[in-house]
Amino acid sequence: MEELVLAVTATCTALAAVVWGRSASHRGRVLHRVEQNSVDPEMRDLARSEYRKDLHTAGLYGVLTIALVVIALTSEAPTILVLALVLVPAVTTFVLGRRFVADAKIAQARLELERRAQEVIDQEDTAPKRWAARLAPEELPDITGFEVGRVYQAGTGLMAGDFYDVFRVAPTRVAAVIGDVTGHGIEPSITAFQAKYLLRTFLRQFRDPAQALEELNKQMSAMERVEEFISLCVVVFDTEAGTLRFASAGHPPAWLWHEREVSPLRATGPLLMLDPDGTYFSREIGMEDGDMALLYTDGLAEARSGDQLFGEDRIATIIRRDPGAAPDVLCKTLLEAGRDFSDGPIEDDVAILAVRRA
Repeated sequence: MEELVLAVTATCTALAAVVWGRSASHRGRVLHRVEQNSVDPEMRDLARSEYRKDLHTAGLYGVLTIALVVIALTSEAPTILVLALVLVPAVTTFVLGRRFVADAKIAQARLELERRAQEVIDQEDTAPKRWAARLAPEELPDITGFEVGRVYQAGTGLMAGDFYDVFRVAPTRVAAVIGDVTGHGIEPSITAFQAKYLLRTFLRQFRDPAQALEELNKQMSAMERVEEFISLCVVVFDTEAGTLRFASAGHPPAWLWHEREVSPLRATGPLLMLDPDGTYFSREIGMEDGDMALLYTDGLAEARSGDQLFGEDRIATIIRRDPGAAPDVLCKTLLEAGRDFSDGPIEDDVAILAVRRA
């Protein structure tokens, strides 16, 4: 029985020695390539350490196999001889132990650096999405008496400068806002974020949206970002007065479905941050149930097919074709129409916002 146990154990340790020997052979080839090609000393040390550990493990199992075979074949073999054989890999472990521990610490440090690098990469990937979620949120608040639709498509730039907002400024007044900051990257996104939330304050402070734009223009111009400009359109629905009042700072014309016709709401003042003393005015239109304002950024109107632009007239035609469509359906239809028209991916950001008085 003892001979059978020794034979099985010796076979297992011999197989383990072969497995670890093959692993050591593979790591030896890796080490050779690293020593020839890598300029990173830590990489060479780690490759050498992995090779030594596998070689050491293969040697340990090999010695154990020899010891078991000696015990099985020579029943009178001195115990000290068998122990001496096992002592060889143990002493080797003691000699190389410090090196193994040091290499393990290097590996841990590299792993931590890689983890931090991955966190940076993940943040770079998620930052544009987080900014977009604040500037052009997927969910807008439910506002009693109004239907709201929106779509947003990021362009090829890293971060967006387009934004929109819908919120109640008073119990009977609701504001719809859309804007676009020139350029791409973190700076225009920050500017868009500041403009969006400052405008919320000013629209609650001033009943006339033109006054709110003038105050916003002064505040944003004081930041002295000479290469940035903001186009922006504000539409305020007043259910008590039965009116719609709008003001636009150099923004592409919004469209209003009113009295069974589509009419443009054109700019009523210059781009924001172009002139700190710029003046703005607003226009007021009587409002009825079912009236709808559609606002968009220039990424939609400037979608290209060769030398042709998608243009404002196509937007108006799509609204006129089915003015009773739900606002979210209309927004998606316009975006799909722009994509179909374009002979390639739309490079600029596109934001579309539709608000209808129910």
